[in-house]
Amino acid sequence: MPSATNSLNRPATRRRLSQDRSPNTAQLIPSRATLSELKRAASGCRACDLWKNATQTVFGEGKSPAKVMLVGEQPGDQEDRAGRPFVGPAGRLLDQALEEAGIDRSEVYVTNVVKHFKWSPAERGKKRIHKKPRYSEIQACRPWLDAELEVVKPRVLVCLGASAAQALLGKDFRVTRERGRLIESSLAQHVIATVHPSSILRPQDDESRHSQMKAFVDDLKRVARAAEVKEPED
Repeated sequence: MPSATNSLNRPATRRRLSQDRSPNTAQLIPSRATLSELKRAASGCRACDLWKNATQTVFGEGKSPAKVMLVGEQPGDQEDRAGRPFVGPAGRLLDQALEEAGIDRSEVYVTNVVKHFKWSPAERGKKRIHKKPRYSEIQACRPWLDAELEVVKPRVLVCLGASAAQALLGKDFRVTRERGRLIESSLAQHVIATVHPSSILRPQDDESRHSQMKAFVDDLKRVARAAEVKEPED
């Protein structure tokens, strides 16, 4: 089974985080904080410049502790406006896939590696176009994710897409090679990487979309088995 090198070591997490944070983030993250306290603190985060063009901070939400924790790249347009993760088209597809895999979303924790929406204006109209966050922006936001992991203590950590997987498992990690496999990591008892649900929404024919959705659900069924979440009967 492949291994992934990661700087997070649970017994020393709080000490190491205090060394790695930028000054702004270090001042914001409370010691031994609850998720509600972390969410309030993150609302004032200025560790990078993404907050300037975002409507608000979009922190994670869900059950804690949770057997399953899902981590995506960043909030999208609808998430930015609502202040909640995975409530747009990709979130609705994720809900469908979780249901088909036998995982109740109310029993999991969902979040992103970056807590502010990074976007650029469309050439025409008022649409806001998603932009991939830079490595420095992901690193600036990483202490929030580490703090969430400390509190949620997931049995299974699911990386949705390359940005989340590389942020947590290293720059050399490739979802195309390791997709759906259990990965050894100090982050959680089990770590699995799969695609981000937004990739299934990209323009394509119905057959391809159906095939990709089935593969995504199959990955989540592996998550369900690893988390000992009961799958629906066929």
